[in-house]
Amino acid sequence: MKDLTTDDRLMTKEDVTTLILIAKKELGLSWAEIAAKIEMSPVFTHSAAMGMNAFPNDKAAALVKVLNLPDAAKPVLAESPTKIWEQAVPTDPCMYRFYEIVGVYAPTLKALIEEEFGNGIMSAIDFEMSVARVKHDKGDRVKIEMSGKYLAYNAW
Repeated sequence: MKDLTTDDRLMTKEDVTTLILIAKKELGLSWAEIAAKIEMSPVFTHSAAMGMNAFPNDKAAALVKVLNLPDAAKPVLAESPTKIWEQAVPTDPCMYRFYEIVGVYAPTLKALIEEEFGNGIMSAIDFEMSVARVKHDKGDRVKIEMSGKYLAYNAW
């Protein structure tokens, strides 16, 4: 890896993600603990830490402080990402299941959204998501809640 302390022009989102993962492991922190320390949700904190979203400047500074990252990481954390997936369908079982869920239920969700709201989409920009553990007799359940602003399609 490049010398990340000498020239912030060399630091990439991938470099900062690596530094974050190293610091998280060394400090023994969970994503929920990191998120609480910077006053953000664990979902957004992880996504931005992995380079898929941009932190607001104040949150980038807070994360740098919490994880003892180089100051050069701040502007990188606040940069808007270019979201590129390298694999069409991941082979990791947990990630694959989300692709499977979308593949099976996306047409249903689209139809139900259009029935309720009209011709449009749910925003992934004005968006919130949470993950929770729910106790259940047959084994604990994963509860994922998503809330996105409705955006009607425009005609011009």
